[in-house]
Amino acid sequence: MLKTRVLTALVLLAILLPVLYSANFYAFTALALAFFAAAMWECQRLFKKPGTIVMTVLWTGLLAYCLFHLKDFSYLLLFALSTAFWALRLVPTLARGLPQAHNFSSGILSTLYGISIFACFVAIAVFFQQQSPMYLFSVMAIVWVADIAAYFSGKAFGKHKLAPSISPGKSWEGAIGGWIFVLILATATSFIPALQNTFTAQLLSRKGWLIFIAAMTLITAASVVGDLFESSLKRRVGMKDSSNLLPGHGGVLDRIDALIPVLPLAALVDLWR
Repeated sequence: MLKTRVLTALVLLAILLPVLYSANFYAFTALALAFFAAAMWECQRLFKKPGTIVMTVLWTGLLAYCLFHLKDFSYLLLFALSTAFWALRLVPTLARGLPQAHNFSSGILSTLYGISIFACFVAIAVFFQQQSPMYLFSVMAIVWVADIAAYFSGKAFGKHKLAPSISPGKSWEGAIGGWIFVLILATATSFIPALQNTFTAQLLSRKGWLIFIAAMTLITAASVVGDLFESSLKRRVGMKDSSNLLPGHGGVLDRIDALIPVLPLAALVDLWR
């Protein structure tokens, strides 16, 4: 299993790193569309939606159009809507529990989650095209640091379950540990001269400490919510992974679940100048 995970990770890095390093728009667009199509296909399966392939093609076609017309696209509104969807509908659903897979409420949720995935990939494009690959990476790194630190903090100190019915392994101590490590690392990197063109450094420079801490807190919390929401979807339909497209890692959604609410939120914060 470990060998498979490592091999898959190496293959992904061999594909991703040249694209990010070259900053080539067409290579980036092709890669983004491929991952997005996989994510939307998995999303349709998790909600047990009919016409999975047709819906995946339609969503992917819409994203392709937007990526090629990004300057004419009102992505600020999209990011605001996505963030509002999470705050007003998707997060409360975690507390109440998901509706049955085939009823009307589940259909509404599937649409909102689909829009959120769409907004996530548009945010990736905005960071990549209007900032830099490093800037995009610096936003994603917040989520990765929070996840890794939460895992080890939970292992060491975890006593109070965060969401036992959804993800028994997560604890409040782990989540708080992840948040603390994010604050420490984000602050430290903001003072490294070579990393001034990153999300955290620019945010601290432009907005000051209060907004910086508030943004890091919201982003860390959003990453946990994204992870829990996808876990609840899988649990509802009895799936361990969203798919087996990435051997040893599960599906694309399993890799990006925490990024789905985070990237539109981070883009919204970044565009607030």
